[in-house]
Amino acid sequence: MAQTAFQTQYRQEFIKGFEQHQTLLRETTTTEAVIKGNTATFLVADSGGASAVTRGANGLIPARADNVNQFSATLAEWHDLSRKTNFDIFAGQSNQRAAMQMTTMGVVNRKIDSDIITALNTGTVNTGTAVPGSVQLFTKAQVKLGNASVPWDGNITFLCTPAFLGYLEQAPEFANAQFVNVKPNAGDMPDWRDTPQAYRWRNVLIVAHPNLPGVGTNNAQCFMYHKTAIGHAFDTSGLQSLVGYDEEQDYSWARCSVYLGSKLLQNSGVIVVNHDDSALS
Repeated sequence: MAQTAFQTQYRQEFIKGFEQHQTLLRETTTTEAVIKGNTATFLVADSGGASAVTRGANGLIPARADNVNQFSATLAEWHDLSRKTNFDIFAGQSNQRAAMQMTTMGVVNRKIDSDIITALNTGTVNTGTAVPGSVQLFTKAQVKLGNASVPWDGNITFLCTPAFLGYLEQAPEFANAQFVNVKPNAGDMPDWRDTPQAYRWRNVLIVAHPNLPGVGTNNAQCFMYHKTAIGHAFDTSGLQSLVGYDEEQDYSWARCSVYLGSKLLQNSGVIVVNHDDSALS
């Protein structure tokens, strides 16, 4: 006969699995909250590189036209639907309905970032052959933006792989608290954050992203870009995050739906930084 009867204790709160749950990039783009329609058009206007002129021999100032270009982002509908029978919810551990709603939001937020990354990856200005990350490689991307007259106005984002960030964190110029506005090891930050951490260095917002093209390989793509180089249309009024129950078939469901689209607006404002992740991955 057994001397003891052990009890198994199941935690009633579920733990988030390791995956990206939030969009990291939407705020780094020029956004348009679409109210109606399947296309959002962005207007980019400049002088076309014109130079100042002097008055002509006839006494008149020569006139010119502005250089204006329209770029359209086509919206598409994207959904994620999770479904579980009522018995599975009854017999399962923790709050299964809350877990379904959380995972559907995570799927859609990853789609937002994926759409923006796809638009960024259409840029044609790059840093050349993939090499391991360094301050020099970071600076090379900076210089390319500067040569294109991209303003260094606090709206520059460096979207990089975790490996590139790993190389930067080994550089004294980055690790030194005197040079980093948002510090990697800031003492006033809480020990636990339920949001991704970003850094600001050289007036650039640095965001490490786990889902960049080629992440973990010897040919990964990182991006340094200005906010006005990428347009992102998102129908905020049409965002749906719903939970429901079907009485006839006795199942619960959670659905998240969005309408969105992204578009490269200014090619010179996006630098594709080819990076070798392999040594740190």
